[in-house]
Amino acid sequence: MTSPIPLSRQQIEIPLDFHDIPYNTTDEIPLGTDYFVGQQRAGEAFDFGLSILKPGYNFFVMGPPGIGKRTFLERVLKEKAARGPTPLEWCYVFNFEEENKPKALSFPAGKASEFSEDMARLVDDLKIGIPAIFESDEYKTRAQEIEQEFIDRREEALSRLREKAQKEGIALLQTPAGIAFAPFKNGEVLDPERYNALPEEEKKRIETAIRLLQEELTAILRQIPKWRKEAQNKLRELNRSYIQGVVSGLLEELKSKYKNSEEVLKHLEEIQKDVLKNAESFRSPRETEMPPLPGMGTIGREPLEALLKRYKVNVIVDNSQLQGQPIVFEDNPTFVNIVGRIEHIAQMGALVTDFSLIRPGALHRSNGGYLILDALRVLSHPFSWEGLKRALRTRQIKIEPLGEALGLISTVSLEPQPIPLDLKVILVGDRLIYYLLYQFDPEFKDLFKVSVDFSEEFDAHPQNLLPYCQLIASLCRHHGIGPLDKSALRLILKQSLRLSQDSKKFSLQRGRILELLEESDYWRKKEKAPTITARHVQTAIVSYSNRINRVQEKIKESILRQILLVETEGSKVGQVNGLVVVDMGNFLFGYPTKITARVRFGNGHVVDIEREVKLSGPIHSKGVLILSGFLAGRYLPDEPLSLSASLAFEQSYSVVEGDSASAAELCALLSALSEQPLWQSIAITGSINQLGEIQAIGGVNEKIEGFFDICSSRGLNERSGVIIPQSNLQHLVLKEEVLEAVEKGLFKIYSVKTIDEAMEILTGIPAGERGPDGKYPPSSLNGKVEEKLSQFARRAQKFASSLPKAAVESQEGNNDKQNSSL
Repeated sequence: MTSPIPLSRQQIEIPLDFHDIPYNTTDEIPLGTDYFVGQQRAGEAFDFGLSILKPGYNFFVMGPPGIGKRTFLERVLKEKAARGPTPLEWCYVFNFEEENKPKALSFPAGKASEFSEDMARLVDDLKIGIPAIFESDEYKTRAQEIEQEFIDRREEALSRLREKAQKEGIALLQTPAGIAFAPFKNGEVLDPERYNALPEEEKKRIETAIRLLQEELTAILRQIPKWRKEAQNKLRELNRSYIQGVVSGLLEELKSKYKNSEEVLKHLEEIQKDVLKNAESFRSPRETEMPPLPGMGTIGREPLEALLKRYKVNVIVDNSQLQGQPIVFEDNPTFVNIVGRIEHIAQMGALVTDFSLIRPGALHRSNGGYLILDALRVLSHPFSWEGLKRALRTRQIKIEPLGEALGLISTVSLEPQPIPLDLKVILVGDRLIYYLLYQFDPEFKDLFKVSVDFSEEFDAHPQNLLPYCQLIASLCRHHGIGPLDKSALRLILKQSLRLSQDSKKFSLQRGRILELLEESDYWRKKEKAPTITARHVQTAIVSYSNRINRVQEKIKESILRQILLVETEGSKVGQVNGLVVVDMGNFLFGYPTKITARVRFGNGHVVDIEREVKLSGPIHSKGVLILSGFLAGRYLPDEPLSLSASLAFEQSYSVVEGDSASAAELCALLSALSEQPLWQSIAITGSINQLGEIQAIGGVNEKIEGFFDICSSRGLNERSGVIIPQSNLQHLVLKEEVLEAVEKGLFKIYSVKTIDEAMEILTGIPAGERGPDGKYPPSSLNGKVEEKLSQFARRAQKFASSLPKAAVESQEGNNDKQNSSL
């Protein structure tokens, strides 16, 4: 086996060829027609969904934040919506048949507001025209005639009764207390003394006559309400006959204007009937205060303002200023903001409402177009998700108070007529939300059939270099950022590769790239330079790191002050420097950590101290178990392992997760078994499988640079370096200072495929391969490991033979349990 040699700078440096881009600055780069480089899959999915106009083909746009999803939607939908038809407008009007169920009327674009203005003018005309009728001399004359007819009829009946009474010697008297009868003689009403002096026969005659007259008076008084009602009916008919002409004239023009809408014509007919029915309400207040007709009382009427409010229009969707289809981004998708609401106002200590207090939601505003919602926010607001699904499922917008929808209140409220719904809803969110909804919400897959998956990466092929540079140039121009020269553009491209953690993939996280461009432009402006150079970009990178690397600096300081014990010189048995990466959300950094292994004769149990104290995540625990499988499969395959080993991350006080340290743990364990020291100036990262192959891990750049920083601070030597999986070579995008150290031979980077290659680098002795006799060379590393395990096996046999039979059986049972736990 040939020992691995360090990688050269040419092997790890990113070759960015600018020969195909004959431009000196980004201002010279022409913008491409593809605004969304690398999102072909998302674009095709979106075009597919937009082309299908059937229910259920709504969208879920998924991808990480800052990928450009919103910008994509704005541009694509803007072009699509501009070519689409402008949808209908909607308004609510009073329902004369069921007052608590307002009716919805639809109009072509621009006509709902026009109808509202026409109805407002109608109300003004009614307020002026109808009272003017009641002020006319002709009307007053005819009303007075009806009034006088009633009075004459009443007086005539009373006059006949008075004449009859006089013939009987009885006077009919009208007093404030009412009508009374009294005897009189010689034109004078008899007082009690004179009445008592009359003969008994005369008094009996008078009493009988008064009783009969009283009965006739009672009959007359019973007729008066009937006569009064007849007079009221005549007055109403008079009012209607006079108002009919005014109302018909005012509505005739509106009916002609809206003759193509049956619903509007029906509503105008109902208004006409209601105006005639409530004609008395249009009379001026001073008329209502006129002395009532004797015995007639006042004619009841509804307050004029309340009556006129019925005839107004509540426009909830106004597309008069819209060209094409609407596009609505609802940033606060509460239940009422999506579905709409019914407002209330306080009157006399009570909350009241009517059709004019109905307010639209995002579904109303986007009906006929596109509604974009943040999935997490919709799910975060109570009942928003259910309200949205119900609207999409029923294909109509039904406004109802949330309390009524949940059955929490039972007060009488409005029930507006539902409005037909036809739109595309676009949810924007992370992939996790999409898969959770798809898995646990049975309706989701039927309502959101189109998934638009945005990629975070773009192949860094030579043919893609110009389109990606066009993307950067587009970001600069659209956000007012100064031009970049070639050196700055090259560094921006390198940072893009670092963001993607892959030397063969450009990052499509526009947000992060835009931040770097804006900060680079800040330093350009500070120097008053015409273009952004690599120096400005590098300053922006360093400045950003300095703002958020407090934790990294504290760890580095602790290592340099030997508070965290990490050795970078000499060699030690059973001790190796592993590499840890920390993800703080907006910052990723790596640092070395000491990993140790201790072995002794035992029962084949490899103890992961982190797991035993519950500081190990499941993936890390899996890595340790794989390590145990490797030992059992490679060494002494025909004999049981008889070692007891312990592995630990020294000075680790938090949960360890991931299997990227499993190769380092195995190196420490093999060192302890072979008693061969490992170079402390070389750190290692990689995951191991049961075949001894070292597999790729994440954060390789940060891990290398973290160890480089420690070694550089202490002083680099000819042995300083790191070992990484060979499959991670394609992910290397290292800082310039690391590349310079590699070029000078002060820092080495080794790429390995197997654990044997790693051990040869760390120990300086060959790993060894099994010969024809099936054994490793005694001087090789594997030979020393197998010899140590063989010694443990012989000790185990010797120990077992010296125990009583019962103790041997008990020990074998314990071994079986422990082996099964591995």
